[in-house]
Amino acid sequence: MSIAPLEKEQLDSETLPNTPWVCIVWNDPVNLMNYVTYVFMTYFKYSKEKAEKLMLQVHNEGKSVVSSGSREEMERDVNAMHSYGLWATLQKA
Repeated sequence: MSIAPLEKEQLDSETLPNTPWVCIVWNDPVNLMNYVTYVFMTYFKYSKEKAEKLMLQVHNEGKSVVSSGSREEMERDVNAMHSYGLWATLQKA
């Protein structure tokens, strides 16, 4: 009697429930760098050093991933960034 090996289902990222999403903040011509740092420190509770690093990435590279998690969490973070006047989007990691 032989036992056939189990075939593992290969699921793409569209069907995986725990696929991480990211919140991306984009550079804009309106908000000052110190304000963006303040937002990251206030909303995400990041240290000043981390907030400044992310702000500089936004400023120099045009965007920065500022958080990751479930789609619902990232929708919340994007909405929060919008409420602070920052340009933000979410996408799959």
